Amino acid sequence: MQEAILGVLRRVAVIGVGMTRFGKLEDRSLMDLLAEASIKAMKDAGVDYEEFDSVYVGNMLGSVVERQTAIATALVDRLSLFPAAAETVENGPAAGASAVKNGFQAVASGLADLVLVVGGEKMTSLDTATLTDYIATMTHPEAEYMHGATLASLAALLMKLYEQRYGVTEEHVAMVAVKNHRNALKNPYAHLRREITLEEALQSKMVAEPLRMYYSCPISDGAAAAILCPLEKAGKYTDKPVEIKGIGHATDYQTLHEREDPAVLKSCKYAAEQAYRMAGLSPKGIDVAELHDAFSILEIVESEDVGFFKKGQGHLAVEQGVTELDGVLPINPSGGLKARGHPVGATGVAQVVELVWQLRGEAGERQISKNAKRGLACNFGGFGNNTLVHILEAIRK
Repeated sequence: MQEAILGVLRRVAVIGVGMTRFGKLEDRSLMDLLAEASIKAMKDAGVDYEEFDSVYVGNMLGSVVERQTAIATALVDRLSLFPAAAETVENGPAAGASAVKNGFQAVASGLADLVLVVGGEKMTSLDTATLTDYIATMTHPEAEYMHGATLASLAALLMKLYEQRYGVTEEHVAMVAVKNHRNALKNPYAHLRREITLEEALQSKMVAEPLRMYYSCPISDGAAAAILCPLEKAGKYTDKPVEIKGIGHATDYQTLHEREDPAVLKSCKYAAEQAYRMAGLSPKGIDVAELHDAFSILEIVESEDVGFFKKGQGHLAVEQGVTELDGVLPINPSGGLKARGHPVGATGVAQVVELVWQLRGEAGERQISKNAKRGLACNFGGFGNNTLVHILEAIRK
């Protein structure tokens, strides 16, 4: 079906992006954050308020944390974007990427000419135990949740399996965390702008053996936004459009024990294959990637399942410096979820924002290369059972 519709889709460009700082933002409401990111994106694109056809907002926890629903409708009112269509998208931690996909579909189909996509979350007002419980409701209610399974416990099981099957050591996982903290130090929007040593990571508090605190993302507040329009009209707004070349979206069994191989994130693999096919690319065509490292082991696993490295060899790429800022394939130059932060509804959009900055050569100290042309973002909900992959490409004259 995907191949059948490609011929009639309009090409879609990102013409403006914006973000709030990620972190513990006690004096800001969810609506404050969404509005700030949106206004920054509008200024970046030079867009007038009355032009928008549609607004999509990715959010997971607004109804339980902020006691607010119909968030997209409220944002349209806050920003006076009437009569733009408004829709809130909830897809767990993949809500942001799903909002981007919905915005893409609206523009590509001809339903809309100008779309605002925003992702945001307020999380730090809840205590860790309560928030962990809310996040854990993504697990299977009878087979996992009722037995006390959390996302951290599932990550620990995956890490243990990788240690046993592929020889991944705790040092390899710690190296990912150290790298991403070092990258975040160069990102003014990041939550954890602090360099850590390998020793600090290896000695941090155990969360779920063998997963430690420093291999886990922080609880964050924040928002990110992107503005989309048809590529043929992008020149009206910017001389640096970034095209969304490919999108993939796939699912897998909710429970780990039902999966054919729990060491393979099949939804990630299938979503990446779809995105490459749509973009007419292979993994070798990617210059930079933002992967969903809510737990550091996931960066290693995803780097294999999106096709960058052979199965069981992602940790060797980390060891050899391939994924560093100055490596052959930089991964998570933003600091990733691990250090930039993970306001769950914002993450998928934040990944796209980082790639746009990288592909426009506007990433400051963490800029990987002025010649970077293509980037890949992988954002998933649940524990790898609902994954979206976006491929972006810089359009240069």
